[in-house]
Amino acid sequence: MSKRFLFGFLFFVLIAAILVRLFPHAPNFTPVGALALFAGVYLAKKSRFALLLPLGVMFLTDLFIGFYDFKLMAMVYLSFLFYAVFGLLIQKRKNLLSIASATLAGSFLFYLMTNFAVWAFSSFYPATLQGLMFSYSMALPFLKYTLLGDLFFVAVFFGAYELVLAALYKKQALLNEIKESLISLRR
Repeated sequence: MSKRFLFGFLFFVLIAAILVRLFPHAPNFTPVGALALFAGVYLAKKSRFALLLPLGVMFLTDLFIGFYDFKLMAMVYLSFLFYAVFGLLIQKRKNLLSIASATLAGSFLFYLMTNFAVWAFSSFYPATLQGLMFSYSMALPFLKYTLLGDLFFVAVFFGAYELVLAALYKKQALLNEIKESLISLRR
């Protein structure tokens, strides 16, 4: 029951991640980081390949949105892989604090890595420490949306999954109790 529900839930999460990324949205306000964290926590137990799901979503949607400088794309993709690794690291001690911490760590690492890449691999900013700091300061509005998007979608994905899973277990426990009662009545 739980495994079937997980894959059904994953299907909807993947569709949501693809659609949100393809339709107009605030910059960086997407569910890809949340999907990566979810994959690390819930799916990596089944297969380590699940950690690549967010990269698949990125690649598929980039086919429609468009590709850009390979080095910058590689850093964006790699940063989403780190979200999944953070999920993998907390999967055995999953709780509200560890999930929130992993979400924030993913958001800030995404910010640091991608803006470092913009500074290092493009001509937007001078190749100086001041240029790097300017790159980071110019990206603060994007960090805000990354944080808001990650926190929102992590809350939705993890919250919905855990609520429905708890309801399914409660229903199963009730059915087992009824079954046991009926069996004892027959005796």
